[in-house]
Amino acid sequence: MITRNGLLLVFWFLLDKGFLAPLHSPPQSRMGREHHLRGIAGLGLRRHGVSVVQRVKRGWVWNQFFVLEEYMGSEPQYVGKLHTDLDRDDSEVKYTLSGEGAGTIFTIDQTTGDIHALMGLDREEKSYYTLRAQAMDMHTGRPLEPESEFIIKVQDINDNEPKFLEGPYTASVPEMSPGGTFVMQVTATDTDDPTYGNSARIVYSILHGQPYFSVDSKTGVIRTALPNMDREMKELYQVLIQAKDMGGQLGGLAGTTTINITLSDVNDNPPRFSKSILHLRVPESSSVGSAVGKIRAHDLDSGKNAEVEYSIVPGDEGNMFDITSNGHSQEGIIVLRKHLDYENKKSYTFKVEASNAHLDPRFLHLGPFKDTATVKVNVLDVDEPPVFTKTSYTIDVYEDTPVGTIIGSVTAQDLDASSSAVRYSIEWKRPVDSCFDIDTVEGTISTNEMLDRESNRQHNISVVATKVNNPLLSNKVTVTVNVLDVNEFPPELAVPFDTFVCENAEVGQVIQTISAADKDLPAGGQRFFFKSPREIRNRNFTVRDFGNNTAGIVTKRVGLQRRVQEYYVIPVVVEDNGYPAQSSTGTLTVRVCACVTDGSLLSCTAEAVFLPMGLSTWAVMAILLCMVILLAIFALYVGLRRQKKRETLMSSKEDIRDNVIHYDDEGGGEEDTHAFDMGTLRNTKAIKEKMLRWGTGSEVTAQTEINESTPTTEGSADIIRDYIHQRLQENHLGFSAPPYDSLVTYAYEGDGSVGESLSSIESWMADGGEDFKYLSEWGPPFKTVAGILDKADPPVAAVEGSRE
Repeated sequence: MITRNGLLLVFWFLLDKGFLAPLHSPPQSRMGREHHLRGIAGLGLRRHGVSVVQRVKRGWVWNQFFVLEEYMGSEPQYVGKLHTDLDRDDSEVKYTLSGEGAGTIFTIDQTTGDIHALMGLDREEKSYYTLRAQAMDMHTGRPLEPESEFIIKVQDINDNEPKFLEGPYTASVPEMSPGGTFVMQVTATDTDDPTYGNSARIVYSILHGQPYFSVDSKTGVIRTALPNMDREMKELYQVLIQAKDMGGQLGGLAGTTTINITLSDVNDNPPRFSKSILHLRVPESSSVGSAVGKIRAHDLDSGKNAEVEYSIVPGDEGNMFDITSNGHSQEGIIVLRKHLDYENKKSYTFKVEASNAHLDPRFLHLGPFKDTATVKVNVLDVDEPPVFTKTSYTIDVYEDTPVGTIIGSVTAQDLDASSSAVRYSIEWKRPVDSCFDIDTVEGTISTNEMLDRESNRQHNISVVATKVNNPLLSNKVTVTVNVLDVNEFPPELAVPFDTFVCENAEVGQVIQTISAADKDLPAGGQRFFFKSPREIRNRNFTVRDFGNNTAGIVTKRVGLQRRVQEYYVIPVVVEDNGYPAQSSTGTLTVRVCACVTDGSLLSCTAEAVFLPMGLSTWAVMAILLCMVILLAIFALYVGLRRQKKRETLMSSKEDIRDNVIHYDDEGGGEEDTHAFDMGTLRNTKAIKEKMLRWGTGSEVTAQTEINESTPTTEGSADIIRDYIHQRLQENHLGFSAPPYDSLVTYAYEGDGSVGESLSSIESWMADGGEDFKYLSEWGPPFKTVAGILDKADPPVAAVEGSRE
């Protein structure tokens, strides 16, 4: 007890000295919203004219101010009161207000600090306002406290009902669904404050749509309430949903929306025929593929679940008809498959089955999704035109058949019960149709003109059969008349054959296959026979008939040689199978060529050589042209070389000689010109001059002169021997003789030439006055020789002068 009293004493002391501020404001007036403030005066604060210098602790006691929204009173709505501890209720403190809505929405009494709202507020537009308050000295206007900020909140009231922003809604759920199947979820929105009271607490309920559907009161999820709802009974449901705030309590606001729920179709119904027997009628003249009639099986489902496929049950008489399904009208169309004939069969009966194209496994237990019905088709009798026994006729006739000859006939009859008589005629479409005539009663066809196969091989005429009792009913048939050929032309070889055979060909080898052509018959009816002529026996080749309008040329022996015989001409007899038989003889040219071991052509012609190499004719010609150009260039080069040598030979007299001298004597060297003089052999006249100049004996000179006058063109061996002996003596005795180890060779050309010997060895022995110009008449080569001899023979006077 003492302890508690002591604590109370201490607490009172602290409050009295100002160390603690009261935690609660003085009693509030006007709905208890007065706020009490205790301020701190700054240094130098003047109160009642006395300067008080002391440290005062400021104490604001703040709570949020609240103001009700949508206030409709005539007086401004009281919000709260501002008060400071420095206010002694002596009107010395002034209160000011600033911030959002200060002066326009909110106002403050400067003396008392009461705050009022001047207009009604809407929390949904603005939920709170931030303002600033300050206590100031009434006289000096100096602030007694620092400016402080506070909030005025707009207190919510339930003034907004829940709303479905996305309504009205549309949903669907499959028919035959079990109870509790999810349909959709709806959500309502309430703009009231969800944190204050129950203004925004929404509860969902269903106003219309029971007992088919239900809604969850908290989540707004809509589900089916009844199982196995049938779309065929009712397809569309309209459900009204309510959303109410205040937790659904009395006085809460509510909003509604509409949901249109459709039951989607499932395949839970089979197709059904309205009748078990269906009757159709069709004329017997209906064409194949034409529609006989339509049938339909009804299906209560919709869309693809109502698609029906129709088929004819095998058996009975349904093979005369087909049935197709129309996807748009869901009908079955029965079409004719074969021609009808009332006289043979007047009615047909068969069964038709209708079934769903798309089955749902969930409902197969409901039974088979198909139905059958019996269709009876009655054939109607129609007066029909005559019918020919054949769809077309073909007649063969030989050309040049006499006019009026019956070549064939046609037959038509009336199959109707009346069995009317028939009349025949030819429908003339072209002038060539006039070549034929027909008996109007019997239907026999005869010729009106001579037929020529070479002009027209085939005639197509149209024969018309007309009923006598109804001329409007008629029928046509095509008659083809083939003009047969009379064998007039012999067969011939199809093309002129030119082939080759290898030198190394074996016996029995087929070197060429031949065929024939005949102008008489078309290609399909030809038959030819090939053989060799009997009167001609060919021991190299024979003709072998293959039996398929072709034949082969076969070798009979080996050892064919191109150098012995290059070409062989083989006659071939071709005979046809006509009557009378015609034949002709054609020829085949065979060239013998060189081949490699495998039978490939090696050489026969220039083209044959290059063609196996893959070269064309133009390529071969280009190669040959290049070879000719190269040969021409080579020949020109050789000719120029020879011409150059010939000009060099004629430019010097001393190059004209027939002697070949070889010696190995070292002698006195190249400067020793007295020991050996080559000019002696080149010019025979120089021998005499040198012998006279060096004092050669008269005996040698006289002997030389005698020998000069001795003719040496007779060609006898004695004369040649004497001549050589004489020359040896001259070389031994003369000072200009060659060295002893020299070899001197003399040549003699004999007397076989018309111009006798042209050797330079004996040219010095000829008469000095002889004229060699006549050699120019023998041709260009002899012109050069004549010019050389004329230049080499000096005038006689000059020689005699030198002797003296």
